[in-house]
Amino acid sequence: MEHAALGEAGDGRVKWRRFAVLTVPAVAVTAGLGIALAQGALAASFAVSGQQFKVSAQSLTGEGFAQYGSVDVNAREELIPVAVTAIRDAKLHSLCQSVVTTLPVIGDISLNLTAGKKQPVEAKNLFVDATQLSGNAVFTNIEIGRDASTLDKGPADAQGMQDLFGQQADTVAITDLKQTAWATNAGTFKLTGLSMDISKGKKECF
Repeated sequence: MEHAALGEAGDGRVKWRRFAVLTVPAVAVTAGLGIALAQGALAASFAVSGQQFKVSAQSLTGEGFAQYGSVDVNAREELIPVAVTAIRDAKLHSLCQSVVTTLPVIGDISLNLTAGKKQPVEAKNLFVDATQLSGNAVFTNIEIGRDASTLDKGPADAQGMQDLFGQQADTVAITDLKQTAWATNAGTFKLTGLSMDISKGKKECF
């Protein structure tokens, strides 16, 4: 969870849609990523399910931001290209997470999780393997086009393959965050005011 012409605004603002679009060339090299995965150059921490989930937040602030292309792997060992967003320390206000499962006879079942309405959700060494991101973002000291294998502002393991596109920044602030993802990992994930419910029908964060 827009890739920008930095010259568009002198205050360091980056259009988030353009920010996401420029990650596409990096994640499109599935064949090369597959070879790297087989050689151990990339490692998936777990097999992802066959369902993506949606995450939204009123705002996210983070220190130590990095983004690069990578792949996830499902239980059938199929490769799924993703854009990994990694943040060393993140705070999210009004977090929502949803996933919809369609079951025979029953139909759609929605699982919804919310947290952070009064106090923000806190995450350390947060990794999100996403296929879609949107929102309004401000970065400080951003580096766009850096070799993914040399990223050093995010979490310690937030690096991609050599020669692939990467970007990083000292800090990131995003409002009206919306993302669709295959997986999320975090060293610690503190959810204040956690609420979870399951309901029939389709009920998503956005």
